Amino acid sequence: MNNSVSNTARLLGAGLRALLVLTLVTGVLYPLAVTGIAQAAFHHQANGSEIKADGKVVGSSLIGQQGYSLDYFQPRPANGLGENSVNTQYKLILSGATNRSGDNPELIKWVKEAKAKVVKENSTADYKVKPFQVPADAVTSSGSGLDPDISPAYADLQVHRVAERNGLPVAQVRKLVDEHTEGRTLGFIGEPRVNVLELNIALRELVEGD
Repeated sequence: MNNSVSNTARLLGAGLRALLVLTLVTGVLYPLAVTGIAQAAFHHQANGSEIKADGKVVGSSLIGQQGYSLDYFQPRPANGLGENSVNTQYKLILSGATNRSGDNPELIKWVKEAKAKVVKENSTADYKVKPFQVPADAVTSSGSGLDPDISPAYADLQVHRVAERNGLPVAQVRKLVDEHTEGRTLGFIGEPRVNVLELNIALRELVEGD
């Protein structure tokens, strides 16, 4: 009987020691080490890839924003986002795609309406947008609905509107787009892209500077 109690106590003690050691290693030391390495080697990314303007954090380079006025460049549609009354900036409960097939009537309706809107909004007195010029990312949301980037083609399509509404030369706005166009990652991964938030911050600085 005494041996049984002694063995049980020994096993409980060993289990408790293992719990404390593993808690210390995996719950304290490992997170501290990973956090320390991330802060030292990837400080910007570890802190959310924040973008600042006028000394304030205005967003992340990894998350697209909605609600820009037509004075600015527009992001991709965000039809895949759920809605709630708490986060009204992004209107999301969850992020995701629309989950509609290519022949889904609702998706086709969305795309047609979005294309007509893009054509109308981006046509100016001196420049008329043709429907065939509208790129796919102008009328479809991304897989997450939070894509921060647009294609150079969609950015270029908006140049005339942005220039007209801000009283800027078209060439100057196009140069701004070119300066904010990133190439393929490592030269071969993905597609060229333009970060909308970074581009709009540069646009505002340009307008306010004039």
